Amino acid sequence: MTKFMDVHHGMVGITDEQLREAHAADLAIQEEEGVAFERAWADPDDGVVYCLSEAPDAEAVQRIHQRAGHPADEIHRVPLTV
Repeated sequence: MTKFMDVHHGMVGITDEQLREAHAADLAIQEEEGVAFERAWADPDDGVVYCLSEAPDAEAVQRIHQRAGHPADEIHRVPLTV
């Protein structure tokens, strides 16, 4: 499995509760695409949300986000970590 960092723009003012709800929506269906979402971060002032996952490919990550109602604007493969 490969790690991916995806980015969502345009989420200015997102609250802690809204971030938790969006993450929970992904978690509820992630297994259907073989995705494992690990963590999500948000900057409500800039309206940017970041999600870290492991998945077979970027398309699987996007399919989960689309079905959960918040498609990613960018998805980046993360081949190296420390």
